[in-house]
Amino acid sequence: MFRYEGSARVVEAIEGTESVLLPCSYSGQIPDEPLIIWSCSDFIATSVHLRRGEEDDLRDQNQHFRGRTSIKADALDTTDFSLTLKKPQISDNGYYACKISDGKEELILTTIHLKIKVSVTLLLPLHSKYKEIYLQSLECIILLCFMMQTEYFR
Repeated sequence: MFRYEGSARVVEAIEGTESVLLPCSYSGQIPDEPLIIWSCSDFIATSVHLRRGEEDDLRDQNQHFRGRTSIKADALDTTDFSLTLKKPQISDNGYYACKISDGKEELILTTIHLKIKVSVTLLLPLHSKYKEIYLQSLECIILLCFMMQTEYFR
């Protein structure tokens, strides 16, 4: 498990979009039997995705991520270990680490702070005088106003 206290690269996505890419690349020497490890310290079961050599090893993957993660098949050839996370959810918010290991030592290549945002559209009746709206974890609210033709506006 890792705990990251420095600055992390921020990646933002809207909940429910097709996918979000968590970037990770490496320019060093690839071990003979490499492990590419993606983990998230915000979960008790931290394993997000494990690539053992040329094959994915998802036996210990946190079930929250089951069927939603992938690393390109040619990752070892291109040294692009970026993780694609499908259908991001609010519960995916957190700190993710991309690591490479030779089975003895782990090197953290990058740390990502994933922020999932909610897209909300609210339709409020025109005749309401005032509405208080309390929404948490939202940075943007789109309020649409439709005017109906009435005697008052003619």
